[in-house]
Amino acid sequence: MESVILKFEKLLNENVHYFPIIDQKILEERKPKKWSKKEIIGHLVDSAVHNLVRFTEINYVDKPYQRRTYDPDALVDINKYQTMDIEELTQLWFVINKQLVRLMKTVDPKALEYEIDFGDGSLADLRFIMTDYVEHLEHHINQIKS
Repeated sequence: MESVILKFEKLLNENVHYFPIIDQKILEERKPKKWSKKEIIGHLVDSAVHNLVRFTEINYVDKPYQRRTYDPDALVDINKYQTMDIEELTQLWFVINKQLVRLMKTVDPKALEYEIDFGDGSLADLRFIMTDYVEHLEHHINQIKS
């Protein structure tokens, strides 16, 4: 997990100062059926919120943990990220993710083996979910930077 955490911290530290300096036109430009870069950051906030719940609940609920799902498009729309101040949006994204880093650094090694039920017959462990979260974050950051 150490390499995953280091990568996570690097992504946060590199981009907390980068997002706010992106030109507003570029941040808010939308293509048909695609999120703007600003909305992608908002999606990353929603993802962080849901994973914060997942990473904590798995420690005290019945196993296997039943993965909570959410509707990314609906949340981006409801939360109106497109109209949010980029400094505020970036800080929201950063602070929630800093808490996820704290959780990952202090997770009980036994908990990394707790199973998550995806609801489609497939199972994964917490280690996989945490690693996948960082990969998901990196994927979307690359979209923002392109």
